[in-house]
Amino acid sequence: MVVLAGCAGPRGLPEPAPVTSPAAEPVPNASPPSPPPPPAPTSKPSPPPPDAFGKEVRRSRWVPVGWDELPGWGSDPMGEAWGVLLANCERPGSSMAPLCPDIRRLSIASEQEQSQWLMQRLQPHRLESWEGEANGLLTAYYEPVFEAQRLPSDSFATPLFAVPPGLKPGQPWFTRQEIDTLPAAQNALNGKAIAWLADPIDAMVLHIQGSGRLRLTEANGQVRTVRVAFAASNEQPYQSIGRWLLDKGEVKDASWPGIKAWLQRNPQRAQALLWQNPRFVFFREEALPDPLVGPRGAQGLPLTAGRSIAVDPQSLPYGTPLWLVSPGPTQPLQRLVVAQDTGSAILGAVRADWFAGTGLAAGELAGRIKQPLRMWVLWPK
Repeated sequence: MVVLAGCAGPRGLPEPAPVTSPAAEPVPNASPPSPPPPPAPTSKPSPPPPDAFGKEVRRSRWVPVGWDELPGWGSDPMGEAWGVLLANCERPGSSMAPLCPDIRRLSIASEQEQSQWLMQRLQPHRLESWEGEANGLLTAYYEPVFEAQRLPSDSFATPLFAVPPGLKPGQPWFTRQEIDTLPAAQNALNGKAIAWLADPIDAMVLHIQGSGRLRLTEANGQVRTVRVAFAASNEQPYQSIGRWLLDKGEVKDASWPGIKAWLQRNPQRAQALLWQNPRFVFFREEALPDPLVGPRGAQGLPLTAGRSIAVDPQSLPYGTPLWLVSPGPTQPLQRLVVAQDTGSAILGAVRADWFAGTGLAAGELAGRIKQPLRMWVLWPK
């Protein structure tokens, strides 16, 4: 359930290397920690450090500031935040990698020790657009869960497709409407359905979220839960069907419940509505050995509910810790997060999509979040 006027498009999920657990580390030194460093003076805005990307990036600038500029710093439960920093050390990038031995060692330290270590080893930078704008937009996404069947039926007639032959990265393929109407597109997708859903709007939700879980009934009647993950798209531009309904004056509520309510009143217009979004996503099926593990983001690591965000990778490199502040109104947030994913609608410096988790409650929360945002990059000194 996503506010479609501001939601993220499907997230490109590269095939990651296997994730391995870090080895146990010795107990940290019990001696009192050193006092935190004095606040850093505000200095001239600058581009991100060269080692952040390995190349010049023009979509953001980072302004060094003191820790006292971060609203709410010290209020976030550091024990919870440390989990995403630990997970990030499975694929940290060259800048964060030198800090990972300490991050693992301090996983059993006190929250005060963890907070003071962060202040000693990281420098906060106010994140701005290149034009100097520090205010941006926060939306949210989630991992939906739907009933599905391996074989089609009268009740389950909406397919999810694997990547068709001939699809080439970066080259536009048939639009959503052409996929539904042109024999050439239908022939290319013949035999590529990996599952069938009961509701075409649920399929659209999966296309926009980029991944999801299916309670899948196999041909032999066995039911098991699998994950479907983003594999490719038709390289057509994403268009919000919720935005279209708002612009036409058809609805005042463009959340998924609002869209479904409109469709119940206008079932004959369902196909025309879906065709407003020409972008179409293809999936791959994945096993789900641990239901507590989130879907993999573009960084190649499982996402952590409430702690992972999708960003513009031309503004922030994957694996970057940030202090995120959003006053609401739906979900006031002041917390440490890590940039671990992206989306086709997540563009610009101060722009983030917050991963709310898996299932119905997460979807209801994510669908209501569209609120102001400020962020501070926490970069190694």
